[in-house]
Amino acid sequence: MKRELRVGVAAVRRRPALLLAAWSVPEILPTACYGLAVAHATDAFLAGRTERGLAWLSGLVAAALFGALGARWVYRLLGELVEPLRDELVRKVVAGALRNAQADGALARLNRQVEIVRDTFAGLVLVVRSFVVTVIGVVTGLLSLSPLVAALVVPPFLLGFLASLGVLGLAAARVRASLQADEELATSAGMAFAGVRDLTASGGEEFAAGLVGKPIEAQAAAERSLAKVAALRKLCFAIGGWLPLVILLAAAPWLIGRGVSTGTLLGGMTYVLLGLQPALNTVMSALGDSGLRYVVTLGRILDTSDVPEYGQGGRLPSGHDVRLRQVSFAYGPHAEPVLRNLDLVVPEGDHLAVVGPSGIGKSTLAGLICGLLQPTEGEVSLGGVQPAVLPASELADSRVVIPQEAYVFTGTVRENLSYLNQDATAAELDQAIEAVGASRLVRRVGGPAAMIRPSQLSAGERQLLALTRAYLSPAPLAVLDEATCYLDPEVERVAEEAFAARPGSLIVIAHRVSSALRARRILVLDGSHAILGSHQTLLTESALYAELVGHWALPAPVETGPDQVSRDPLRRDQLRRDQIQPAS
Repeated sequence: MKRELRVGVAAVRRRPALLLAAWSVPEILPTACYGLAVAHATDAFLAGRTERGLAWLSGLVAAALFGALGARWVYRLLGELVEPLRDELVRKVVAGALRNAQADGALARLNRQVEIVRDTFAGLVLVVRSFVVTVIGVVTGLLSLSPLVAALVVPPFLLGFLASLGVLGLAAARVRASLQADEELATSAGMAFAGVRDLTASGGEEFAAGLVGKPIEAQAAAERSLAKVAALRKLCFAIGGWLPLVILLAAAPWLIGRGVSTGTLLGGMTYVLLGLQPALNTVMSALGDSGLRYVVTLGRILDTSDVPEYGQGGRLPSGHDVRLRQVSFAYGPHAEPVLRNLDLVVPEGDHLAVVGPSGIGKSTLAGLICGLLQPTEGEVSLGGVQPAVLPASELADSRVVIPQEAYVFTGTVRENLSYLNQDATAAELDQAIEAVGASRLVRRVGGPAAMIRPSQLSAGERQLLALTRAYLSPAPLAVLDEATCYLDPEVERVAEEAFAARPGSLIVIAHRVSSALRARRILVLDGSHAILGSHQTLLTESALYAELVGHWALPAPVETGPDQVSRDPLRRDQLRRDQIQPAS
């Protein structure tokens, strides 16, 4: 909790907080005056001094107008205090998601939890400020009115307030459970919604309902626990809010016997009913609800989004050789492993192709090598260091991965191509564009300085830009995870040969036999074990590889007419793509 409180204290140390405190001072005046005004006006009216009584009430109205001016400036300054905190938290969540390569929980934190912290922090600033102003004003007014009345009212009020603070510790764990249940429900519902068509087609509605039902029940149980804590807060309010009034009424004859006037007694009750009770109720509700949500939610964001400093994860990589030792990976504690006891060494300068049927674990292997996933069992190392523990900057300097769905953002061609190597010169940029085979595309869109939008590019064009960006990267290990699947075979050949000639190592998740034939070594994944070898050895040693090559093989040319289009290699490649759906 100390860490979360430090974040809040740091936020209120900004200059708007000082102005906020300054404009809170005018609000103390009406709070301190209304009990006095009621007491003196009552005594004046009882004594027949109507003008004196009206004057006191008029002064109360003037004080209220003066306090309203302060409240107006308080709300104007609140945004300047809160919005910088929200921006800081958004940066933390995004940085943590990029570091951990996890979007599911980050989406819940970004869409809901950051807004919870923002709103609760703003509410807490207002409530605590108002509570402090009210208590200072009421205590000042009570002491001015009658120290004896103040001695009867203030102690039980403080007792109730301190008891409410003691309930917070009990409630904190239950709020954490509620937030955890919220994230688990968001993840489970997202999985079910993403596969809703497949679930409907296969009759898996009951399975999906069971998948989402348990997180729903857990969240409901957590909310019921929070309701029980709310009942305890009601008891604390009864002690701090109603007990002072009961004591004051019970002691009224005793007070009157010691010279306390009826107006003074009524003024003390006014301070309790219109000052202390609303202030205590508001601050208890805020601390018990918004305060806990602020602390727990902010703690959740900081726990999952803070990027560790370098030195906590180990030494720098020495080289870029890849080693997997008895690596297994499963998507969940009860799921069947996608990879099982895999041993693999990719030495520096190697060119490896990974092949296998769709869903066999090729992209999972790429994620493990690049540090985007952590193995369930075994160890993955890059240059002798586990990639998952490297800081983002060191990991980016060691490897670059290009997925099937290429990332392109709205901006210039140069910005899209050079953000992994912002020191690249114009000559290096032109050389990379030429080497990867993107020259025609760059000329078509208007050159390196031209603005591009992802929606205006085809999937293959986005892949070409991503490949050029990766080629420019200083990382010595390049992993192409079906990064050329939308390109024509000839364009794919140019790009892969450029990466093969680039200094460093190349791992290609292959979707065409040509990618495997260009590699020095080929890794075949078949679900039960993996076989590593050359094209010729695998044809005889791996039935699966021979089957894949046969599936990928080009059919015999078909004469289609006088133009002999089937003898054109580019046309043959088009015919092959139309006639054969390759396994990925």
